[in-house]
Amino acid sequence: DAEQLAILDEYLDHGRAIRAERERAAADGEKPDFAALVRAWGGVTIAYRKSLQDSPAYRLNHEEVIKALEEGIYFAERLDPHELLQDGFGAVRAMRFERSARSESGVWAGTGEEVTLPARSVFVAAGTHPNTIYEKEHPGTFERDRWGEFFTTHAAVRDEKGRLRLEPDPAGVFTSHVDGGRLVSFYGDNHPVFAGNVVKAMASAKTGFPQVVSLFEEELARLDASLQPERDEALGRLFERLDDELVARVVRVERLTPTIVELVVRAPLAARRFHPGQFYRLQNYETTAPLVKGTRLMMEGIALTGAWVDRAEGLLGMIVLEMGGSSRLCAHLAPGEPVVVMGPTGAPTEIPTGETVLLAGGGLGNAVLFSIAKALRENGNRVLYFAGYRTPADVFKRDEIEAATDQVVWASDVGPRIEPRRARDLSFIGNIVECIHAYARGKLGGETIALGEVDRIVAIGSDRMMAAVKIARHTVLAPYLKKEHVAIGSINSPMQCMMKEICAQCLQRHVDPETGKETTVFSCANQDQPLDAVDFGNLQARLRQNSVQEKLTSLWLDHVLGTGV
Repeated sequence: DAEQLAILDEYLDHGRAIRAERERAAADGEKPDFAALVRAWGGVTIAYRKSLQDSPAYRLNHEEVIKALEEGIYFAERLDPHELLQDGFGAVRAMRFERSARSESGVWAGTGEEVTLPARSVFVAAGTHPNTIYEKEHPGTFERDRWGEFFTTHAAVRDEKGRLRLEPDPAGVFTSHVDGGRLVSFYGDNHPVFAGNVVKAMASAKTGFPQVVSLFEEELARLDASLQPERDEALGRLFERLDDELVARVVRVERLTPTIVELVVRAPLAARRFHPGQFYRLQNYETTAPLVKGTRLMMEGIALTGAWVDRAEGLLGMIVLEMGGSSRLCAHLAPGEPVVVMGPTGAPTEIPTGETVLLAGGGLGNAVLFSIAKALRENGNRVLYFAGYRTPADVFKRDEIEAATDQVVWASDVGPRIEPRRARDLSFIGNIVECIHAYARGKLGGETIALGEVDRIVAIGSDRMMAAVKIARHTVLAPYLKKEHVAIGSINSPMQCMMKEICAQCLQRHVDPETGKETTVFSCANQDQPLDAVDFGNLQARLRQNSVQEKLTSLWLDHVLGTGV
């Protein structure tokens, strides 16, 4: 569209300028001066509320500031952010600040002077907080300080009988948790003494590792030289077990539809830990990624829901929709190839007991619902499943869907009709909301579960599909649904670290439908969110933010693989 073309033109102008600077520098026998180019394009400015001398970077690690200035970064002091100014597309074009000053008493306050800086990308340094989400998920596991912010710190000591105990110690790196002689250590921003920056985080490791090693001093001292072969053999078995449990390897890649593949990996521990609704972070290794026409086919980390697991065999199945470069590379993974599979992460989907549940799946969202539907049935729920697709050719895993449902209504945006294989199942041509509406009115024939019996709706699909379900529940479907039903959507925000409340790439805006209060949540910590609270306009805008790069990457992949024009 027009916005993306303007961004593309800017990228091309910058690319040509970089190429010209490389050629100039090579001709003159110099290093390319990219900092001058970046400054000519607007530069990088750190806007800070206070003075440079007050900044933690200056006080704790002034070399960091020196190197930043050497790289051509601007530092703008005494600027308090007030407003983001938008362009005609709703993207940021500038930021308005108020100049601040420090009074004689040392208090910083605004002066009334306004300063506006051009800005095309804004990165907010919102401070750091310790990640104590495990205690939120499993209350009572770890003690926290009196403010409830950090875990309490302990040192590990042994009594005269060699028994391990914990003692409060500000410099200790152990939490309060002890279980059968097993302890949990913590470092970096999670630690009250070492929080704040990377240098202090490294100091926490330097301080902490001797405390961990000291726990094994007696065992190491008892090892006689004659026992070395037995020790080496035991260590070898341990490493073999760790490799078997933790190193994920591709088993097979199977194409399900023209745009969807199933990736099966062997990752025993990751498979055993899975609960329906959770997902994984998948990435290949640079060392094993093929080099094709000078391009290393490296993936970025992508979020993939666990469609199914085989705990006995240690297998994990993930369904991939080929949209961008990284997702398309999944089809090129080879059997036996090691891959990074982090997880499972995210909160499991709530599985009630004895309810009637309506599942609405759109496209790839149906892959997420396989395991959820199965768990619902096993927990004594009735499952009415609306499976929506763009075309009949997009249908996959029909056996799994049918096995976990009381009734399936197959829907495709266009014909021909998806023919049901079971007598009790139905079919419809149209979108998912039209399909549910027709079912509610008894227009399909053979409806077995009335919408008025539905206690819970779980919608998983594109942002537009889930937004449509949200609206329909209060409009065309309202006369047929219980007023007190629960409605959940699985929110597919942009993600990066996927480690629960760390990088904030996955932030999703919520608006309380009754009070209008705005809040933000981390989608990677819990992707199942109340449909009525989700701001789908915010989600749509965020999903578009990297669309130009994604399209360019996909085009480059066509070029490299010889599949494009």
